[in-house]
Amino acid sequence: MTMQRRQHSGEFKAQVVLEALRGERTIHEIAADCGVHPLQITQWKKVALEALPQLLSSRRGAKPKEEEALKAALYQQIGQLKVELDWLKKKSALCLEQKRALIEPAHPQLSIRRQCLLLGLARSTLYDRPLGESAENLHLMRVLDEQYTATPFYGIRRMTAWLRQQGYSVNPQRVGRLMRQMGVEALYPKPRLSQPAAGHTIYPYLLRDVTVDRVNQVWSADITYIRLQAGFVYLVAVMDWFSRYVLSWVLSITMDVAFCVEALEQALGQGRPEIFNTDQGVQFTSQAFTARLKEGGIRISMDGRGRALDNVCVERLWRSVKYEEVYLRDDQTVWDARHGLARYFAFYHGERLHQGLGYRPPAAVYRG
Repeated sequence: MTMQRRQHSGEFKAQVVLEALRGERTIHEIAADCGVHPLQITQWKKVALEALPQLLSSRRGAKPKEEEALKAALYQQIGQLKVELDWLKKKSALCLEQKRALIEPAHPQLSIRRQCLLLGLARSTLYDRPLGESAENLHLMRVLDEQYTATPFYGIRRMTAWLRQQGYSVNPQRVGRLMRQMGVEALYPKPRLSQPAAGHTIYPYLLRDVTVDRVNQVWSADITYIRLQAGFVYLVAVMDWFSRYVLSWVLSITMDVAFCVEALEQALGQGRPEIFNTDQGVQFTSQAFTARLKEGGIRISMDGRGRALDNVCVERLWRSVKYEEVYLRDDQTVWDARHGLARYFAFYHGERLHQGLGYRPPAAVYRG
């Protein structure tokens, strides 16, 4: 007997996409709550972001009746937001069991799903409906993350052998899938190190034998995996090579182009480099990312295939972030991770002494 494929309405997809765009919960939390696969949410979000510019431009010449309808919808959203804020003010920082007790199934205006979101409570905790990655796989991803940070040159086969030595029953296919989902690959020469955007221009690596001796000479960007107790998120950062100063960083629950472009815009608000270096990942080879660099007259440099150490400055940053913040705190929610990283980068910029900078913090070097 064949299983009938589930059909989701446009309204349901829109609600899920809005939840993902808020970035307040991980993809796995949203998937468990809504009963869909995490990959579906990622795909729906991508489609929505691509269609949004055309949708907004079509609204510019809207007729008076359409404008009134848009205004009415906006007022309705504002009214709903006031209801939510009034309800949330009555709540405070509570434990999981106390948050469960606060849910009001019969509330006239707030659905159970919305109440859970406002309380920072995964709706899946109210029902026995586990979906998404299993707890075992999430645990394996946490273990892989720590070992990868310690030995970034371990590929799938060596990582599989190491996990088996630790007592885990895994095969290379499973380890490879989890590593791909985390966005990590071994730092040694091999084919297809990173996946470029289809049809993208291959830019040369411009930093070989170049002496970096001033700020805003070379910037680079990279993405890393940040583990949480209930899933994971992705962190992108833009760094000045000479000073090791992080000009911008953005956290996202999906690994798409939009949050990388957002980080680039924030960085360009502080200065402009002569050369911008990245790997050949799809986010950095996208038209949206490279066009912004060309618009600013910035020379584009990309790591060669199998040469992850071409971007070694950012790799060192990730090692510091993981050992000095992520592993020590072991954050539970996206909100915790975002605020923890904000505190860490404030410390990293203003207080953390770097041996390579003459024991000065990055901010002192970058701002002179």
